[in-house]
Amino acid sequence: MYGTKTLSTLLLAGAFAALQHSPAEAQAPVKAQVKDEPKLVVGIVVDQMRWDYLYRYYDRYEAGGFKRMLGEGFSCENTFISHLPSFTAVGHSTVYTGSVPAIHGITGNDWIDQQTGRSWYCTEDTVVKSVGSSSKAGQMSPRNLLASTITDELRLATNFRSKVVGVSLKDRASILPAGHMPSGAFWFDDANASFITSTYYMQELPEWVKRFNDRKEPAQLMSKPWETLYPINTYIQSTADQASWEGNFTGETGTTFPHNIPAIYAKDPGSLRSTPSGNTLTLDFAKAAVEGYNLGTGPVTDFLTINCASTDYVGHKFGPNSIEVEDTYLRLDKDLAAFFRFLDQRVGKGKYLVFLTADHGAAHSAGFMQEHNVPAGFVKDKPMLASLDSLLNVRFGVKGLVRSGTNYHVNYDIAKLDVAKLDYDAIKKETVKFLQRQPGIQFAADVDNIGSSPLPEPIKSMVINGYNPKRTGSVIIIPEPGWYQGFEKGTTHGNWNAYDVHIPLVFMGWHVKHGASNKTVHMTDIAPTIAAMLHIQMPNGCVGKPVTEITERP
Repeated sequence: MYGTKTLSTLLLAGAFAALQHSPAEAQAPVKAQVKDEPKLVVGIVVDQMRWDYLYRYYDRYEAGGFKRMLGEGFSCENTFISHLPSFTAVGHSTVYTGSVPAIHGITGNDWIDQQTGRSWYCTEDTVVKSVGSSSKAGQMSPRNLLASTITDELRLATNFRSKVVGVSLKDRASILPAGHMPSGAFWFDDANASFITSTYYMQELPEWVKRFNDRKEPAQLMSKPWETLYPINTYIQSTADQASWEGNFTGETGTTFPHNIPAIYAKDPGSLRSTPSGNTLTLDFAKAAVEGYNLGTGPVTDFLTINCASTDYVGHKFGPNSIEVEDTYLRLDKDLAAFFRFLDQRVGKGKYLVFLTADHGAAHSAGFMQEHNVPAGFVKDKPMLASLDSLLNVRFGVKGLVRSGTNYHVNYDIAKLDVAKLDYDAIKKETVKFLQRQPGIQFAADVDNIGSSPLPEPIKSMVINGYNPKRTGSVIIIPEPGWYQGFEKGTTHGNWNAYDVHIPLVFMGWHVKHGASNKTVHMTDIAPTIAAMLHIQMPNGCVGKPVTEITERP
């Protein structure tokens, strides 16, 4: 009889021998994977695009734009922002870092440095100069962004052979997506009606940019009145043309079509942004960038980031229920169709990967909601915070403790608190008590002590994700649904509600199977999805997860 140990040894030896003499097919080596990658990745962020715009105007879209993306691509129907506030710079940074403001540091379009009290613009850079303009519009860079982007990671993964280019009318929407080390980032300067950049990137505009600017396309686009693309009585998804809650252009007394664009543009050079022509100009410049940098023609993947910003300007001015917004999306649809046809011809259909999403959505105009008996209103933050400051002065004996309500956060004068040796927790407790009694305020919370706050989910997590103690005030204000700061005409965004944080996310092209899913995904999942598809590292602050319905090969 064999002992237990001896028997085990014999069995293992027999098993090893059996493996050595197994059929050849069982020992076949793993087949080597051939590296496969798209020639070009194109990220399109449509500013202020609510998710429902994919379908609200669907019947009027043409075959090659939004319908093509939905018909050929994969739509993540339940994509949400998971941070507060839901603003432009924050959204773009989150899309491309896969991170949240608490980590990537872009807590708003502007913020207050909590120690110095200085207000900072998100891409402000005091050590660089404008290139292509004598104005200060080019004194910008990505230095305030604390985390890497998926565009950075692509550059690193290819030892800087990949070309990365950012394009937008807005400086922040070009700079932040393009990351810290792009080939170039370009934005529009109203002062000279040209695309410009900064010395952070280069000392002189490339020749192709100069040629594009020399075409004077803005003047051509703004030389005709803005009339509706189709007969105005066919815009049945919008309210009547004249509405009390709509804003108007400089020099116009009403809000109706046609808008006298030549006269408006002569008085206000920035008005181009608030017309569909801004998107046309942006996508035309994007085509020039593809040609100028020969994107999609090299041995490695290139990356083009595009922000269509005019949807945001039009939305702010006129509101989601206006004919102006509907007409803007119908025209953008045509521009996108032309852009995709250009990519088909230039790069090759199926050889490029494109995703389309938004940086945030938008609320219905408060005036519109009130007309239809839905609760809504305006948070009068300046008088409210002035009253708060007076109350704190009475209670603690120091004037000017409240600096501002930037980004729905109460920003205090920290230096005054320190000099007077005040009880900071007591001040915040008094602030929360005051704010929660104000009209239109649903919650106020001390973010430093968020664990004891009665905020429900997902609001509590969104507050935490947006809190950076160096750049964010310690008490946050959460308005009631339908309420928001400012914009008594038109509308705005910034809050946790679905109209602000439910965004489109559609992938199309290289290795993307057709379909849709109602599985919940987040804005932070976009960058890791691209990383997984390209087989490169996620950005260094990434907290998202790949969307497996996209990353699985068809």
